[in-house]
Order: sequence, then structure tokens, then C-alpha cells
Amino acid sequence: MPTQLWAPWRMRYIKAGDKSEGEGCIFCFKPQADKDKENLILYRSSHNFVIMNLYPYNNGHLMVVPYQHAADLQPLPEETLLDFMQTTQKCLTVLHQTMKPDGYNMGINLGRVAGAGIDDHVHMHIVPRWNGDTNFMPVIADIKVMPEYISETYNLLKNEFMKL
Repeated sequence: MPTQLWAPWRMRYIKAGDKSEGEGCIFCFKPQADKDKENLILYRSSHNFVIMNLYPYNNGHLMVVPYQHAADLQPLPEETLLDFMQTTQKCLTVLHQTMKPDGYNMGINLGRVAGAGIDDHVHMHIVPRWNGDTNFMPVIADIKVMPEYISETYNLLKNEFMKL
């Protein structure tokens, strides 16, 4: 009898459909709310914020997002772009100190065709990687095993971001 693995949290993502509709752009309204823990916001700089991906590819999957609503990098002023990269650098420092990954996947998906789930508000993905973190599950069963609850990862990372 095969073992079943359940990932009921994934259904919220599937049913959500277009992530930019409904309440508006999540990257615009979430930082306006006074609910950083609930919204998984770890850090705020002058022009950008760091938010955990609610549907992560790996534990510690972070996103750096400008407060300014823009679909790509061209409309962003120089100070926002500089802060964008400095905040990304801080994320790498925090992840290295707390989770000690062996490497990272980082990137910006511009446009839906490029894989952007939210294509009207540019953001940088930072995905920590460890030797051996890719196993047979994603290949054979299209299942990703997450070894830690997102709330535990939030608390671990938040404590380190507070030191910045």
C-alpha cells in the first residue's frame, strides 16, 4: 500500500488563481497593514521590504520587494534599486547566519511568460539550497517535502533581521 503525503496548504494557492486580483496587489497592501508576522514580513528598509514566500520552493524562501508598484526595474529610481540590492545582500547574510545553506537560487521573473506568479510588481526571489535537498519526491511524485513549519522559519529569521 503506497504512503500518502498530504499538503493541504497547497490548495489555498491553487484556488487563489490570479494572485494579483481580489484585494489588489498583495505587495502593495500587505506592507501597509500593521500585521508583519501574519503577513510574513521580516524586514523593512527605506524603499523595500522582505517577505517570506507563503508557497516556498524551500525553507527560507524570501522575496525582496520595492514599496513602489512597478512591473519591472526600469521605472524604479536609483535609490530604490540600490536599496533593493543592499536588502538582498542583508537577506543572504541572515540566511547564511541562521540556516547555513550551501548555495542559493536567486532571480527576478519579469512577466507571466517568464514564470512570475505576481507579474505586476517586481520582486527578487532568494531560495536557500542545501546539498541533497533535491530528492526523488519532486521528480517522481511532484511533491516537495518541507522539513520545517513556515512559522518556525519566520521566528528564526525575524530574530536575525532584528539585529540589522
